[in-house]
Amino acid sequence: MGPLVNVALLDGVATITLDSPANRNALSQQLLIDFHAALDTAEHGKARVVVLTHNGPAFCAGADLKERSTGRADSTSFVSAIERLGTTPAPVIAAVDGAVRAGGLGLMASCDLVVVHSSITFAFTEVRIGVAPAIITAPIMQRCGWSKLAAPYLTGEIFDAARALDIGLVTHVTGDVAAAVAELTKGILLGGPNAVAATKGLLRRSQSMAELQALSESLFTSAEGREGMAAFAEKRPPRWAQ
Repeated sequence: MGPLVNVALLDGVATITLDSPANRNALSQQLLIDFHAALDTAEHGKARVVVLTHNGPAFCAGADLKERSTGRADSTSFVSAIERLGTTPAPVIAAVDGAVRAGGLGLMASCDLVVVHSSITFAFTEVRIGVAPAIITAPIMQRCGWSKLAAPYLTGEIFDAARALDIGLVTHVTGDVAAAVAELTKGILLGGPNAVAATKGLLRRSQSMAELQALSESLFTSAEGREGMAAFAEKRPPRWAQ
């Protein structure tokens, strides 16, 4: 059996594909091991954008319940996956063309941008099997207000892409996920690599005014900043160092 997660690097974009369709890309220990290895490859390859996508009809069904019911409850690798999606320097785009359930929503919500097909559905199904969406609440509450989460959290009801957009769970709903992701990727690649990474940090972390001032001044005086300003003045595309 091959890896349950594959990665391909091309022109600064790392595409990480969940590839365990037989169990709807459930979050087994092996899938998570392979996910971390794929993200290692993306980081070592200095990817400027990471696209997280999937094979099969589901993006991710959540925890591997068969594995969980027979083994000890250890979520360390899943917690680490959520944290790494937020801290890896490159922006991460979730490209979602299939249903997402339970823990899969946490993986999806940990990405910086979430592009979903207009036809897909979502559900926090944890309460219906006697557990709670505990770990995934961290990234999801960063996106959504609790009052809009109350009904789907407490009932486990299925909801559609339009509602997911309304509550802030996703950033883009489209009839063509690949095209939307390509356009977002193109836009990110126009920016300076260090500037984009720093901007991701601004979105993710609360910082003091002194920290923000220091960051701004360091970027304006950096080689990348000087190149960007020179390119603007000379009306040419910037030549970013890779």
